Parts: sequence; structure tokens; C-alpha cells
Amino acid sequence: MIDFITNPIIISVLILCILCLFRVNVLLSLLVSAIAGGIAGHLSVSDVMNSLVGGMGGNSETALSYILLGAFAVAVNKNGLADLISKKIALMITSKKFVLIWIFVAMAVMSQNLIPVHIAFIPILVPPLLTLMNKMKLDRRSVACALAFGLKAPYIALPAGFGLIFQGLIADNMTSCGVEVKTQDIWTYTWILGVGMFVALLIAIYFSYLKSRTYQVLANAPLLENINKEDLRFNKSHYVTMLSAVVTLIVQLASGSLPLGALCGLTILFSFRAILFKNMDSLISDGIYLMGYIAFVMLVAAGFASVMKATGGVDALVNSIVPYMKGSKITATILMMVVGLFITMGIGTSFGTIPILTMLYIPICVSMSFSVPSMVIVIAAAAALGDAGSPASDTTLGPTSGLNADGQHDHIKDTCIPTFIHYNTALFIVAVLSVAILG
Repeated sequence: MIDFITNPIIISVLILCILCLFRVNVLLSLLVSAIAGGIAGHLSVSDVMNSLVGGMGGNSETALSYILLGAFAVAVNKNGLADLISKKIALMITSKKFVLIWIFVAMAVMSQNLIPVHIAFIPILVPPLLTLMNKMKLDRRSVACALAFGLKAPYIALPAGFGLIFQGLIADNMTSCGVEVKTQDIWTYTWILGVGMFVALLIAIYFSYLKSRTYQVLANAPLLENINKEDLRFNKSHYVTMLSAVVTLIVQLASGSLPLGALCGLTILFSFRAILFKNMDSLISDGIYLMGYIAFVMLVAAGFASVMKATGGVDALVNSIVPYMKGSKITATILMMVVGLFITMGIGTSFGTIPILTMLYIPICVSMSFSVPSMVIVIAAAAALGDAGSPASDTTLGPTSGLNADGQHDHIKDTCIPTFIHYNTALFIVAVLSVAILG
């Protein structure tokens, strides 16, 4: 037990979780916990920093993807395509609340895989529809769950857009830990997690939040009547933007490179003057502002994992944990899910936890003879656990930014708790059952 408590990996992860739970900036938390873990592993501060900086290159492709996708998202927002689509939806939908919910799901899914703008579309798409939702007495918690599903399930189950990044991180980090797996194989294992989340979505829409809920129509609420029907025409820049989205998707699927796909999409936008060439610098700058922080989290997380490997504490950790799992894969899976939940809840990003969790879990899985599909499912589920429900996660902050435009949607009670209960429960159950079946 003493060896377990004093293990440098346990020390660093505990410090990381504590700092994140106290809302210390995640970059600073990663740096402080890496230094603390390195010192506990008898490394000098100089060695820790060298290992940290050297390991950051492991996520360089991911960081570049975020920067280019950030620029692409800014371009889509600046030419007004997302705003136009939201207004057309508002005029098309009358009293069909379930149709509206599934439109939200579709838009959120496309924001991850087809037009990778992430959460940037929500503050534009949702507020004009709040008055209509109020008339329907639509419980906004069901919409929060719909948006969260679209933001989360695609990167787990679909090998495109942000899903290509997430699954690429899993493949790269598993391979670096000695278990070779290809990026294109990840979704063939993780699709079952997406199915579990879809079942949870159905429960949220048609059971948990089916009853009507009354909201006030406030004076400052966005009104459907304010939409000018004369301005709802697609122009050349909108068609070019849709073309660039298709090119982005085709290139990334054909090449397996999301940065290349995003670069080709941006090239289309500039070549056909949907975005003026003179605005290139500001577009890239805005893209860095939008996604640069997440990109640096990815880099530092890879460096953190590198430091943990350098301490040599991985084997010691495996030797100290395995006896308490009593040789049971089910028990091991449950324990790994719980650890993944706390880490992701603290950090607020599934992507940033993958290098950490892979470094912790692969030796355990190998020592207990987990199959490769089971390893992939455990890591994917453990990383995704907590993303839905974390107050600091894009999966919860995004829906709240749109649904609370009139001040009637509480971030914790109406977004975090509903998404936490439905999706984390589903991921937990599916992961454990998958390991029980696949071994």
C-alpha cells in the first residue's frame, strides 16, 4: 500500500485532480503535477522539463488540427452561413418539438464531423429559436442533452472531423505504449459506446424530459418575429463555404489527415473569395484565439505523459494495483472508469486525458490480458466519462451559451446534471458489458 501511495504517477494525478477541482488553470495544473510527479520519481527539475518539452511533440498534429479547424470555424461564422441556417429553421418549424430536437442533434453532429466548427454554431443557432421553444413548452434540458450528444458521440464513434483527432490520439498513444493499433480501426470498436449514448439520448427526450415546462417570454429574449425573411437567401460565399466543407471531409477521409483536410477547405474559401485574402491574418489569429488554448492543453498533456514514463513508476503502479483488482477484468474496468471520470471532470476535456489514461491503463490491461478491442473501449470510455457533466467542458458550456440567452437555463441544474446522469451512466455500463463480452 505504501508503494501505491508514494508512486509518482498517483501523486501527480492526485495533484492534477485536486488543482483542477479547485479550478486552477489546466495548463498550470499539468505543469505543477508533472514537476511534482517527476520529483517524486527521483528526477531533477531539469530532467522533468526536458522530458516535458520533448514529449509535447507527440500531440503536434492534434494541435495543428485545432488551430486550422479554429480558423475554418471563424470563416463559417463570419460569412453568416450558420446564422442563415438558424433563421431558416426558425421559420420552418412550428409546433413539432421533436423535429426541432432532432434538428439540434443533426446540427451538433455536423459541427463535429462535416463542418467542424465545434460549439461556435450554438450561440448563433439556438437563441432565435428560444421564443418558439417557449411556445412549445419544450423542456430545455432535453435540448441540452440533444446538443451534448451531438458534440460528444460523434468523436467517439465516427472517424471524421474531431472524431479523427480523438481516435488518432487513442491509436497513437496506445502504439507508443506498446499496443499497436491503427486509427482507422478505433471506430470499429468504439461504435458500441455511441449506441449506448444514443439509447441515453432517447431516454432523455422521450422519458426524462418529455413533460412540458413553462418558461417566461422575456422582453430581452430573441424573437422569431425579428427575422427578416428578405435576407434569407444563399449567396455565393455560402455555397463556397458548403463546398469547402465537403472538400475538407473528402480530403481528411482519403488522406487520414485532418490538418490537410482543414487546409484544403481554407484554400477553397480563399480561392473563391468567400473570405477575402486580405483577411487571412485576422482569420488565422481568430482561429488561434478560438482553439489555441485547447491545442496547448493537448501538447502539455502529451508532455505530462512523457514525464510520467520517465519516472519509471508505471511498472511499479501496475504491480501495486493488480492485486487489489483480484484478477477480475470487470473489477479492473470499474476502477479504471472511476479514475477516468474524476480526471476528465477536473480537466474538462476528453482529448487532453487520453495520453494520461493510456499511460496508466495499458500496462494494467496488458498484464490482465485484455483484448485489443476491450483496451480501446476502456480508454475511450474512461476519457469520455466526465466530459458530459463537467462545468468546465465544451460539451456543457456550449449548450448553456445558447439555451441561457434569456437567462432561464441554469448551467449546473439544466445542463451539467442532466448530461452527467444520462451519458456517463451509459458509457459506464456499456464499457463494463463490452469488457465482459470481449474479454
